[in-house]
Amino acid sequence: MSIEVSNESGVDVPEEMLIDVATFALGRMDVHPAAELSMVLVDSETMAELHMRWMDLPGPTDVMSFPMDELVPGGRPDAADLGPAILGDIVLCPEFAAQQAKTAKRSFDHELSMLTIHGVLHLLGFDHADPDEEREM
Repeated sequence: MSIEVSNESGVDVPEEMLIDVATFALGRMDVHPAAELSMVLVDSETMAELHMRWMDLPGPTDVMSFPMDELVPGGRPDAADLGPAILGDIVLCPEFAAQQAKTAKRSFDHELSMLTIHGVLHLLGFDHADPDEEREM
């Protein structure tokens, strides 16, 4: 796996832990070992801009995923072997995650881990728009 983390948030974040969590999630989902993933950590203002631009929703959010290839759980139906792929980008907002962790009485690291897995699953085609999808995710 090739996982790059770019911290533009101004918040001290355990980047190696994020890489370990993403690697674990991708491995459990049987993603090709040569797959590539990018993680970008941004401040609340940047996340709010992305949230409005791509989701038409005001204010920051915790995590957004931007898939590169058209993937579905289990790979593309038209391909026998997905092979290496550029999965896309996961954008995390550590400021938002810290507030969320405090409210939920979880550690910051735990919150970041959950959000990383959430972002990976979105890149792999999972969603939670309806109850069945949410349960699967």
